[in-house]
Amino acid sequence: MADCRRGADPATLARMKRSRLSTLIVAAAAIAAMSLGSPAGAADAQAPQHHAARHPKSHSKIDHSGRRQVGKASFYARRFAGRKMADGTRMDPDKPVAASKSLPLGTVAKVTNLETGQSTAVTIQDRGPYVPGRIIDLSPSTAKEIGITRKNGVAPVEVAPIAVPAPDGHVVLGDGAKELPGASVNRP
Repeated sequence: MADCRRGADPATLARMKRSRLSTLIVAAAAIAAMSLGSPAGAADAQAPQHHAARHPKSHSKIDHSGRRQVGKASFYARRFAGRKMADGTRMDPDKPVAASKSLPLGTVAKVTNLETGQSTAVTIQDRGPYVPGRIIDLSPSTAKEIGITRKNGVAPVEVAPIAVPAPDGHVVLGDGAKELPGASVNRP
């Protein structure tokens, strides 16, 4: 995917990013609308037991509120490519995936770099980061998309959940869904 962008002009890249974010937001809204009242297909809200055993400090509570979080973001090292994430899928450094200690697996969230103003949507598929003060680990391509590079490594971000899987199976629209036309934010 990165190879097809090399020759693209900045306007085309900007359109591609907006299109990707719009697609993820529409998909999250569709999932939320379709799964209201449907307990089937709920994402697991806890990290698998084997993962928690390796990270004893991973006992933080899962936040289903859909409220914004502010903290530092980092990104996965390339060596994690292909390794299983907490949801059982393999980490693809070119996909919009992320790790969070507090958001439920399956959450779609908008991540905004507070230094650059750039934002993108990600799906929480893993647990971490396990460094104090960091709230999210991004895939390398997603980090690059919002201006986090190997040189700076870490950046202040706002994480605004768009669609949050609830324990009972329905999807709660979070603070990030406020930007969707006609969306209302439902909180338990």
